Amino acid sequence: MARKDLQEARVRLYEKKDRTRWVLLLSAVLMVLFLFVGVLNLIGSVNTSLRPTDAPVLRFFTFVVIALAGFAGPYGFYVARKQKNIKQIERRLPEFLRDVAEAGRFGMTLAEAIVVASSGRYGKLTPEIKKMAAQISWGVPAAEALRLFSQRVDTPMVNRVVSIIVKSSDAGGDVADVLTMVSHDAKELQLTEDERKISMSTYIAVIYISFLVFLVTIWILNVTFLPKIRETSASLAESGGLGGESPLAEDVEGTILSIQLAFFVAAAVHALGDGILAGVLDNGKVANGLRHSFIMLIIGLLVFQLV
Repeated sequence: MARKDLQEARVRLYEKKDRTRWVLLLSAVLMVLFLFVGVLNLIGSVNTSLRPTDAPVLRFFTFVVIALAGFAGPYGFYVARKQKNIKQIERRLPEFLRDVAEAGRFGMTLAEAIVVASSGRYGKLTPEIKKMAAQISWGVPAAEALRLFSQRVDTPMVNRVVSIIVKSSDAGGDVADVLTMVSHDAKELQLTEDERKISMSTYIAVIYISFLVFLVTIWILNVTFLPKIRETSASLAESGGLGGESPLAEDVEGTILSIQLAFFVAAAVHALGDGILAGVLDNGKVANGLRHSFIMLIIGLLVFQLV
């Protein structure tokens, strides 16, 4: 019993720790913190905007955008980095399966073949193979070590490959032939995925270009349309025509503020939605689009604050 407990403790030691919850919590804390600062700016308690002359409502929405970026940035880039590591693991998986199959043809069992293959170099996949080899050396069955590997990586391709290998091993068939077949299948799947990614990158570029065009359009309206509103209001006030009936003549600065606020909110919504769409086009996951949303939110914020 003590030996079994020690074996389970070693297996747990080699389990991959998932920091997704902690990163998500950090992102949520940053969002709440910036929203709180925005509320303080709205009620006039503090003035921490990049442009102190802005109206309180504009300072508030500035920190709303910063809060959205504070949530999307850490979580989005963490998810993107995690998925990149998984892709690098999957990239070397066919090579590992082929080496295990070659070792199996020399009469080795699946467990022995995995241990022998662990001495090879497979990039990001190497630490995972060494974990499997260590677990097998502690007495963990090869099927269980493969299952733990699939849980750590947890992608459809790895889960499917491991499931096929485990079922073939349990059935007592020629595992080497199965490994070779699965290796070829995984390689073909990766080539198809690369082709899809190349085609989707064009649409992602179009999304970024359309967002930049939208910002340029807002900038043109800001430097041409809004000054004309001030000129028209001044002309109405001097001539007295419709001076008492036109809201434009009575509160031109309020009208301009409402227009600027509408531009600002539209740009923020555009950035958040386009970023999520880019992530969905990239790999079908919303979380992967948060990094694109972060980039667009920062670009939009800088344009409004500096340009």
